[in-house]
Amino acid sequence: MPAPRRAVLEHIKHTGEASAETIAEAVGVTVGAVRQQLAILGAEGLVAHRDERPGPGRPRRRFCLTPAAEGLWPKRYGQLTNQLLGFFEQSDPGLVEEAFEQRRRRRVENARRRLQGKTFDDRVRELTAILDEDGYLADCQELGPGVWRIAEHNCAILDVASKYHIACGSEIAFLREALPETTIERVQHIASGGHMCAYEVCQNDQADDAARGEPET
Repeated sequence: MPAPRRAVLEHIKHTGEASAETIAEAVGVTVGAVRQQLAILGAEGLVAHRDERPGPGRPRRRFCLTPAAEGLWPKRYGQLTNQLLGFFEQSDPGLVEEAFEQRRRRRVENARRRLQGKTFDDRVRELTAILDEDGYLADCQELGPGVWRIAEHNCAILDVASKYHIACGSEIAFLREALPETTIERVQHIASGGHMCAYEVCQNDQADDAARGEPET
């Protein structure tokens, strides 16, 4: 990101909310230059604004960061999670496995509610959307009738998966349980040096009605 644009973002990050005028004064450029950067950041979904009217006259526009912009600053959630799991492991090694198991069950329950009543192809698309919402930068591609590939271009729990390989096992177990009418195999793996995690999803010889728990006719 160009330095002037980054400077605008960092000022808003520090202040929480700011006008173009106060940003310009803080970073040492003209108001017009700041407005140009804000327009670009707004189009990219990184900055939002609100108008306030403290009195007569034109309202004053104030800018803030969107949730998407928060991803531009490093987070240490993985490091913290590993520390907490380490405490669990010291107390009782079985607690780590139980933590991942409970996470998997909760994800399966939530996914099943969203997948219920959909066709096989739509279930694959919806499951991919769930993964994307969870931060995996996921997409899917139909390879043939009843055959799909789901790709995760980002590992949302990479720090944890690098230390606890059970995390990767929990991920594929989640996919298989969310789509029980399929055979799912991992064909690429970030933790093993791949540039993404990819899964080949093949529909078994089961009717969609049976997969949704509906009686076959």
